[in-house]
Amino acid sequence: MLLLLLWLLSPSPVLSLNQEGLYLQGVKLGLDDPGGVLSNWNDRDDTPCNWTGITCDSLTRSVNSVDLSNANLAGPFPTLLCRLHNLSFLSLYNNSINSSLPVELSTCQNLLHLNLAQNLLTGLLPSFLSDIPNLRHLDLSGNNYSGDIPASFGLFRHLEELSLLENLLDGILPSFLGNVSTLRQLNLSYNPFSPSQIPPQLGNLTSLEVLWLTGCNLVGQIPDTLGRLKRLTDLDLADNRLDGPIPKSITELSSVVQIELYNNSLSGELPAGMSNLTALRRFDASMNDLGGTIPAELCGLPLESLNLYENRFEGNIPVSIAWSPNLYELKLFKNQLKGDLPENLGRNSPLMWIDVSENQLSGELPDHLCEKGVLEELLLIENSFSGKIPESLGKCSSLTRVRLKKNQLSGEIPAEFWGLPHVYLFELVENSFSGRISKMISGASNLSVLLISGNQFTGSIPDEIGLLKKLVEFSGSNNQLAGPLPATLLNLTQLGTLDLHNNKLSGELPTGLRSWKNLNELNLADNELSGEIPEEIGSLPVLNYLDLSGNHFSGKVPFELQNLKLNLFNLSYNRLSGDLPPMYAKEIYKSSFLGNPGLCGDLVGLCPTRSEAKSQGFVWLLRSIFILAALVFVVGVVWFYLKYRNFKKAKRGIDKSKWVLTSFHKLGFSEYEILDCLDEDNVIGSGASGKVYKAVLSNGEAVAVKKLWGRSRKEDDSGDSEKGQIPDDGFEAEVETLGKIRHKNIVRLWCCCTARDCKLLVYEYMLNGSLGDLLHSKYAYTLRVNEKSDIYSFGVVILELVTGRLPIDPEFGEKDLVKWVCTTLDQQGVDQVLDLKLDSCFKEEISRVLNIGLQCTSPLPINRPSMRRVVKMLQEVGAESKPKATTKDGKLSPYYYEDTSDHGSVV
Repeated sequence: MLLLLLWLLSPSPVLSLNQEGLYLQGVKLGLDDPGGVLSNWNDRDDTPCNWTGITCDSLTRSVNSVDLSNANLAGPFPTLLCRLHNLSFLSLYNNSINSSLPVELSTCQNLLHLNLAQNLLTGLLPSFLSDIPNLRHLDLSGNNYSGDIPASFGLFRHLEELSLLENLLDGILPSFLGNVSTLRQLNLSYNPFSPSQIPPQLGNLTSLEVLWLTGCNLVGQIPDTLGRLKRLTDLDLADNRLDGPIPKSITELSSVVQIELYNNSLSGELPAGMSNLTALRRFDASMNDLGGTIPAELCGLPLESLNLYENRFEGNIPVSIAWSPNLYELKLFKNQLKGDLPENLGRNSPLMWIDVSENQLSGELPDHLCEKGVLEELLLIENSFSGKIPESLGKCSSLTRVRLKKNQLSGEIPAEFWGLPHVYLFELVENSFSGRISKMISGASNLSVLLISGNQFTGSIPDEIGLLKKLVEFSGSNNQLAGPLPATLLNLTQLGTLDLHNNKLSGELPTGLRSWKNLNELNLADNELSGEIPEEIGSLPVLNYLDLSGNHFSGKVPFELQNLKLNLFNLSYNRLSGDLPPMYAKEIYKSSFLGNPGLCGDLVGLCPTRSEAKSQGFVWLLRSIFILAALVFVVGVVWFYLKYRNFKKAKRGIDKSKWVLTSFHKLGFSEYEILDCLDEDNVIGSGASGKVYKAVLSNGEAVAVKKLWGRSRKEDDSGDSEKGQIPDDGFEAEVETLGKIRHKNIVRLWCCCTARDCKLLVYEYMLNGSLGDLLHSKYAYTLRVNEKSDIYSFGVVILELVTGRLPIDPEFGEKDLVKWVCTTLDQQGVDQVLDLKLDSCFKEEISRVLNIGLQCTSPLPINRPSMRRVVKMLQEVGAESKPKATTKDGKLSPYYYEDTSDHGSVV
């Protein structure tokens, strides 16, 4: 500031530049401009009116607008701007303006529009902003403001738009905002507010058109007063913890176009009177606990998007939904809906996305789903649909995802349906389809995943399948496919999975298997394949699953198979002979070669020797003698086990009569079932606070039981427990937090059981393990981190991915992963930090990702970038590495990954 003051007081180098230009020159000196955006702010000009981002009044030629959005500028807020007395518009959106706003900003008395969103501003929200008398638009989104919204924000006289989303505001949602009667838009989304109810006073904002309170930690019920907002067009209360019914007053929002209520705990039925919402185009109340039937009056509205998935709706889909002229999105998956899809669905509306998976729907598929020719996604997973696929779908060239698995569909697939040009995921698993794979499949040039297992397909695999250059997975097991494997399959250089087990394939394997450089799984078990096993299989670099069992392969086991690093290896029940490769001539691989008489020998013991054969008669005699003894032994073991279990329970001091059960959901089990499963054989994890057991209940459901250590009997004077034991407040905090959470990515707490010396938490059982398990396993480098995370924690995840190490490791000594990376980088360089499994040709990009992780884990929170900034940096790394994603001939790189989760998409 001293340098700026000296510059302003010094004689002007060129006398022609007016005073406002001199002020702007001072602004330029106070900002870091690495991109040279301000390079044409030339002090040799008469006026700044032609400078980048500057607009002047056409009559007075004074500056009235400064717009330096997306300019990559850095530094403190330039207070000299407030000396531009006619300045009414100021936007520094998406820069790196840091520190806190100075009180001098309140001297910008003529400001109407102030946009400082997506910067690095910190501290408390400035209370003096309400002193700007005519301010209409205030946007401070995407900064690092914390604390409460100041009470002065209820004193704005003319404010029409207030946006504070994506900050760190952690006070309560204030009621005084209901005093700013001029507001037309209020956006407070994605702030970690303390648990707050929606203030009823917001119903006083009768001029309000947009109300966004997404992800604000809201609790309680939606107030009836919101029905007063007659001008409201957009209501977004999603991603909170709201409960209770949707109020009847919501049907009084006659102007509302969009209602977002997803991911809450709302219950009950949709209110009567939805037909009053004549302007409604989008309604999303998914991921709640709503039930009853879907009102026909709702479906009779001119909707564009209807999302009610993951609820408890039952009954039929209203026929009236088929008459919505603008409907393009219909997502009703994971409910209890029954009956047919409306016959005319798609005839009158431009349907693009249909997902009614995991219901109890039945009947045949309507003929008109793609009547308008824009249908992209058809997901009907796990229902009871029957009949044939309509011929009309074979002409639906707009389709990109087709998922029909686990239905009762039958008949032959329309030939044109096999060759849809834009489909990348084609799934027909577990139906009753028959007929051949059409040669028209050659037209499916974009196909990457072909899943047709569990049907009745017959005939040979057509040669034309070799034209699908993008094919990554082909699974056609449990069919009746016959004939040889076509040699054209070797053209599929991107193929990662080939699973054709349990068919009637015959002939020899084609030569030239080395082209399958990306093949990870080869399963041809239970067919009629013959000839020798090609030694080329041993040269496949990433193959880790090989199953050729149950065929007619003959000859030797190729020595080259020792080059593979296999998780599953099975050549059993063939006609192989000769010596085994040394690496496989071990007892551990015995099960991989069973049923091959020519491989018998003393080393492996796959079948009895001659001396062993002579003794078999005696063995049978002894076996009959031992049967009775074994029966007695088993009975004795069972008796001993029961006695031992009762002894351990007595030792643990478990008295079922003294346990208290507190449930957070409707339960189908009692505390007695849980207590019976607390056995050491059921332990699946242990930590500082206790052990975790897997409990399989009488209804077949599995739960995870966390047994917390009791309070220490040796507490110090301060009341702290011994190491490894947690006090009651830790237990109560965990119960209070997890008992209220309703989120698809967070494990659900069913109930808790308490006794005097022991406490149990009963959780939903996570079948696939934790994020840590996946990060440090091998298919981890294809995981996507796509949920909102704490910046520091996200940085640790980045470091885990780049280094391949756990956050805490004995090798680090007293350091954690972050400190280890910093120390090792400083002393030994980057090569000692990066995971050796990562491809060295991407070292530059990997190093940049490592640097992003280090920024996220900076010891000072103020130095950590915002999440939006992290995403932008990662996108820049990705953009620069795009040319490496394909080879010279345009083929996909081996880093391509397809997500085939039920509602996933391509990565």
